[in-house]
Amino acid sequence: MKNLVLAIVGPTAVGKSELALEVAEEIPTEIVSIDSVQIYRQMDIGSAKPPAEALARVPHHMIDVADPAETMSVAEFRQMARNAIADILQRQKVPLLVGGSGLYFRSVVDPLDFPATDPHVRAIVQQQADDEGAETLHERLKQLDPAAALRIEPENVRRTVRALEVIELTGRKFSEFRAAWDEYESIYFLKVAGLTLPKEELNRRIDERVDELIASGLVNEVETLIGAGLRDSLTSRQALGYAQLLDHLEGKISLEEAIAEIKRKTRRFARRQLNWFKADPRVRWFEGDSQSAKRFLVEELVGAMSFKGNG
Repeated sequence: MKNLVLAIVGPTAVGKSELALEVAEEIPTEIVSIDSVQIYRQMDIGSAKPPAEALARVPHHMIDVADPAETMSVAEFRQMARNAIADILQRQKVPLLVGGSGLYFRSVVDPLDFPATDPHVRAIVQQQADDEGAETLHERLKQLDPAAALRIEPENVRRTVRALEVIELTGRKFSEFRAAWDEYESIYFLKVAGLTLPKEELNRRIDERVDELIASGLVNEVETLIGAGLRDSLTSRQALGYAQLLDHLEGKISLEEAIAEIKRKTRRFARRQLNWFKADPRVRWFEGDSQSAKRFLVEELVGAMSFKGNG
């Protein structure tokens, strides 16, 4: 039997972190964050990073593992997360993956290939994005790889740059590397609970969370991060909330416009998260019922351990 790994996935603001702590109180688990922003030190408020009290209650992994100026690739994240999972399993505890990044989640749990990267080539393409704009770069991708362009939002500069980088390096379409993504066969014995809420309730929570982040000092956090090299990273500087407040601090938009944009893009991001995870047949969904999700995860662990004991 493969090693057991539990996971809690779903859109932002749905309550994944809170549920993870409740589960960890009942079973011998350690949490592995599957979040593309919580990996960065100092990016605490905008990423809704677990507070110090939660980090003290339950061991967490893949939080504060990179500086804001660093660019973290999916392949690098995958290796670090798998190392953490291996360490947890070796100590006979259960890894509990928690997060809303579908790309990072699947990169960790499934046997997927990632094309190589080249900092020089990527820098050239990124410079083209800076000079010509996101829409022009996306039009170029549409010409070279229409299938990839359909899957990548025109405003997602990072993914567009990555797709063009792969085309330049390999001579193959970026979309050709997606064949394995249509299969859902994990390298672990994987059990996944998905949390969701009615659309209106989720949107309300998102708007309230954004207001809370601003009230908690997110603008000051971004100001501090500018000095820590936030602008130098191709990944951290594009994180939701941080990108919009960078524009505000650079005088491009007002604070009110930045806040409205963060809310709008976060709601859209939540829809994309749901669409991503809804396509995964391994996810058992729970709408507005975290206690049922907790029972599901606990029962899956008990069942798996009983199976192992009978084997």
